Amino acid sequence: MIEVSPIGNWTGVLVRLGNADMIIIVAAKGFVGCGYFSVETAEKVGDALAVVRGVSSFEEVLKAKVSEVSSKAKKLGVRAGMSGMQALELLS
Repeated sequence: MIEVSPIGNWTGVLVRLGNADMIIIVAAKGFVGCGYFSVETAEKVGDALAVVRGVSSFEEVLKAKVSEVSSKAKKLGVRAGMSGMQALELLS
């Protein structure tokens, strides 16, 4: 099942998979995603990505601490340790 929801000015996408969910919130300049997303891949394609782990809802993504950040997201001010919401504000 796929769920798409507006989250303020952002778009949340939740994909329910067999053992874990894949979740992402997309902003204008980048996105915050769960551990399914790879900073290595984001680097290869030039995306601004902040990764949060251990989340299963949009609310948890917003509250969770960023654990990894792509170089493009770093250039926009995103840092490990900030909340997903703080990262999204910088990626907007």
